[in-house]
Amino acid sequence: MKCPYCHSDNNSVIDTRPGDEGFSIRRRRVCKSCRKRFTTFERIEVATVRVIKKDGTRVPFDREKLRRGVERACWKRPVSEGQISALVADVETQLENEGEIEITTRAIGQTVMRLLRQLDDVAYVRFASVYRKFDSVEDFARELAPMLEVSRKRSRDRGA
Repeated sequence: MKCPYCHSDNNSVIDTRPGDEGFSIRRRRVCKSCRKRFTTFERIEVATVRVIKKDGTRVPFDREKLRRGVERACWKRPVSEGQISALVADVETQLENEGEIEITTRAIGQTVMRLLRQLDDVAYVRFASVYRKFDSVEDFARELAPMLEVSRKRSRDRGA
């Protein structure tokens, strides 16, 4: 592993911890040449899942692209980095467990929305608005109607 600062490959591991719910290993390293510290991650490499986009093109599954989308949906919400990492790991695990080599963006989006809805309602609506390409307030209202009904029912149940 080369140092990102001086590009020397003479470094040592000073700390190792599990990450992403045990699906990766985080290593803190120190460069023996410049003495700067940096972090590396190791992940299990499985057969690359290919994503079938709406236009029919196929691209390799990009974990970081998924993470960025979830982070955008969770921006300024009470959702921790750990929760985001766990959600991304859950999506990736579910995709791998399906055993399919190719999966549609629709299936990925549905999985993310299901998990986000359990995590944070606002993040869910943000993600859904981009994923489903909401064009109007009516699109938001249709998505929110079932959620509002559940919320009202909970309020009535607590008040009774």
